[in-house]
Amino acid sequence: MPDPATGSAARLYRVALPMSVGFDHPAARRTTSDSLVLRLTLDGVTGIGECAPRAYVTGETSGSVTEALRHVPLDKVFAQLRTTPARQLLDQLREEGFESTFGVSGGNNLICLLETAVLDLIGHQLGLSAGESAWPGTPVADKVAISQVLDLSIGTDEFLDTRGPFHFVKVKASDDIDRDVRTVTAIRERLGPAVPVMVDANMSWTPATAVTYARRLHAAGVTLVEEPLPRRSWEDLRTLRRATGIRVLLDESVCTLDDARAAVAHEACDAVNVRVAKNGGLLRSARLIEYARSAGIGFQIGVQVAETGPLINASRALALRAPDALAVEGGQSDRFFPEAETIVSPRPAVDRTANTIAPAEGPGFALRLNDAAERWAFLSWTHADWHPTTPEETP
Repeated sequence: MPDPATGSAARLYRVALPMSVGFDHPAARRTTSDSLVLRLTLDGVTGIGECAPRAYVTGETSGSVTEALRHVPLDKVFAQLRTTPARQLLDQLREEGFESTFGVSGGNNLICLLETAVLDLIGHQLGLSAGESAWPGTPVADKVAISQVLDLSIGTDEFLDTRGPFHFVKVKASDDIDRDVRTVTAIRERLGPAVPVMVDANMSWTPATAVTYARRLHAAGVTLVEEPLPRRSWEDLRTLRRATGIRVLLDESVCTLDDARAAVAHEACDAVNVRVAKNGGLLRSARLIEYARSAGIGFQIGVQVAETGPLINASRALALRAPDALAVEGGQSDRFFPEAETIVSPRPAVDRTANTIAPAEGPGFALRLNDAAERWAFLSWTHADWHPTTPEETP
């Protein structure tokens, strides 16, 4: 319930939805979601944001982001939202970024959580979609084709039989290069040469094995490899590219714009993976895409596994305005979570007959938290302080 003295309130949800099917890759195995969702309410207008911290990506966890959020002066954030005209504030956010605009610093997931909630709230105030807010004047596609991901929880034959049509295939590497070569070979035999195939090693190769692995996969028909070496192994990545001719897409190594600049300066990559939570929000992600274009490298618009709400539509807002993306990951929330447990309405949809996504209709992220979200509420902010959520508090 908003503070009657200020008309403002915040509510934090830690969402750990059990997944109907797990997702396995070399860096982690996931059977539940792990997201933080923040709802801000100001004078009757609501905005919701989300982050998905992964310790192996940015070093952040849901616990560390929660602790950092407790130290954010939300009263000052709300005061600025109230006293600065929404259009002016949006222009300032695009020009200066969230941290400078609101005087808040922190890790990428903390900034993502706050920024997405604020952008959603401003979107509702102005009647603008999140994409219009972050990337004004950019044409929006009617639909975008999405990639399909073969992780270690599903066999190659089942994947090929059930997950098409295929526009781009990402294969999560195993700990057995022979298996990975067989997998790529089977995909090429079934799909032919036209569909790009990328193997994501999630930092599991070493400088001693990388050249051999890359050459074998390249011979089997791989288009790219993703994050093959320990993060920010700039010199070894350049050596790998020069020795094998393999194209490299970087993910965990590129969390900031400075990371991307370093990768380009060292000739360490051909493309980067842009993920809204990993890269610190929608605005930073849009800037990273613009930099990739200016530097002459490609980009993929990716997702965190098991996103549950605003992050889904945040990455889609970018994807629908980026026809030059190498690939777009649409997420698998429709496969991971039963509809009855989905915490947002309307449920973000994927056209599985065509494997495409379409724009969301409405202001902000065009989502609202539904009753299923309330079981995950655990902190509320009123009177300039956080406290445990109680059953008596109204959503």
